[in-house]
Amino acid sequence: MSLAVIVTRAQPGADDTAACLTALGYHALLSPMLRVVETGLDPAALEGVKDIVFTSANGVRAFTSAGMPSSGFTGWCVGPSTAAAAREAGFGQVVEGDGDAADLARLILTARSGRSGPLLHIANDAAAGHLVATLKEAGLDARFAAAYQTEAAPSLSDQALAALMQGPSILLVHSAKGAEAIARARTPLNTAIIVAISAPAAAPLEKTAMAGLWIAARPNETALMAALGEAAASLGT
Repeated sequence: MSLAVIVTRAQPGADDTAACLTALGYHALLSPMLRVVETGLDPAALEGVKDIVFTSANGVRAFTSAGMPSSGFTGWCVGPSTAAAAREAGFGQVVEGDGDAADLARLILTARSGRSGPLLHIANDAAAGHLVATLKEAGLDARFAAAYQTEAAPSLSDQALAALMQGPSILLVHSAKGAEAIARARTPLNTAIIVAISAPAAAPLEKTAMAGLWIAARPNETALMAALGEAAASLGT
């Protein structure tokens, strides 16, 4: 029987991760701990803007769902998955990062040297702050607009809970907010190996008893799958 891997990522990304896991021979169990709720976007936020910053594919989807045209904008994207979503949405120019929000800020400051005009960071309602503050401190006209929010699930799915009871199993963590939701659910994770996309994403679970913790070398899906492979190998699977 293939190793059970619990996917806690929000939809629709959870389906993408599950498909990847199935192709790799794992038994993917969907248990999204966050639900994305799009809240719309005021067109006035785009006034004078040619550069839009995305720190997740959810931001891209919320932007297009709000009926905003993507042509004529440069999309600054935190990583490959977000960049792929921006290209699919029709952004004329996409700059692809390979890290987290702090890495993206450094990329913008380096690559945008000599260019003027405001940048608009579109993300969830809890993401306002650090990235925009970093850009402002460097003298750029950076702004923020929330286009969606996330709602936490009260618990893992019945299938996921059953897998944890049987053990061993692996639980994937894609974000700190997802980890916070898992922690609030107070599910015993002592039989689970946590595989997180980054150290900040795993931080809310640092006081939780678990069978092991693996952190991806880079905060992207490719590195997460590599870390998963190492975790699975430690179980002899």
